[in-house]
Amino acid sequence: MRRRDFITLLGSGAAAATSVTWPLAARAQQRAMSVIGFVSSRSSGESAVQVAAFREGLSERGFVEGDNLAIAFRWAEGHYDRLPALCSELVHQGVAVLVAVGGPPSALAAKAATVTTPIIFILASDPIKLGLVASLNHPGSNATGVALFAVAVEPKKLEILHELVPKTTQIGVLVNPRNPNAQTITTELQTASGALGLQIHIVNAATIAEVGAAFTTLVQQNVGALVVAADPFFNDQREALVALAAQHALPTIYEWREFAAAGGLMSYGTIISDAYRQAGVYTGRILKGEKPVNLPVVQPTKFELVINRKTAKALGLEIPQPMLVAADEVIE
Repeated sequence: MRRRDFITLLGSGAAAATSVTWPLAARAQQRAMSVIGFVSSRSSGESAVQVAAFREGLSERGFVEGDNLAIAFRWAEGHYDRLPALCSELVHQGVAVLVAVGGPPSALAAKAATVTTPIIFILASDPIKLGLVASLNHPGSNATGVALFAVAVEPKKLEILHELVPKTTQIGVLVNPRNPNAQTITTELQTASGALGLQIHIVNAATIAEVGAAFTTLVQQNVGALVVAADPFFNDQREALVALAAQHALPTIYEWREFAAAGGLMSYGTIISDAYRQAGVYTGRILKGEKPVNLPVVQPTKFELVINRKTAKALGLEIPQPMLVAADEVIE
């Protein structure tokens, strides 16, 4: 493996999480425990590593679940329409902090549910454009957190994929149309593809059935490679996406390292576990009395390129030496 910084953006087996029922949380309060709500658009099974990182951040501020803290977990499992009710439920139950993770749908649902309960978000887009904060340095509201700016990374993913398969001019892009960033992602990639002399084919999928249909469409369009746009639903369908890419022999680039570790060809993006750890740190700081308005939105400073060499060999691809040198991790 090789590790080194690849790009800097402007700006500053863990145990699976289980839901805490409200009677338990109420008893926790009676024992002078802090109670926080944790709502995610993702599912608990595929979020274990991230939840462990969140707990690590909490522990850095002196909060340990079951000791002086209770966490009420709520999972939408990719069904974004469930998020408003889940957030409202936790707010009405009086949680001290509402942690909304898994992208813009969770953060927007949390913001709609309360203007008083402190909110910590993790999302892939610009929180200013979403109306969550007034500015990155001075949030100006009850919400702050971590902004990964994944939309800005999508053109870089296309560039890296093009570097790997330079003779391929037809590139597919898989987008979830229910993601608030969908149109922005499409526009950014269309601009980037023109500069690279590529033709991209946008396919949409918001359900597992639509994912399968999208791959069928891509094959019919004779695309030679695929960019999977960042989306919490796609995280939930990680194994299915990797399997379909292998089945159709499509060189594919994803957002998170977890895809490459699961057998995907390559990934380029931020280190998602770091974002969850930072969310845990911010949650602990609020529990100790700080206000979201005084906590600047955290932005990533480290991005990682991960290459699965075994998958590359299965696809008959030779990874260029400069790309291997630039990679933060090569999975053999």
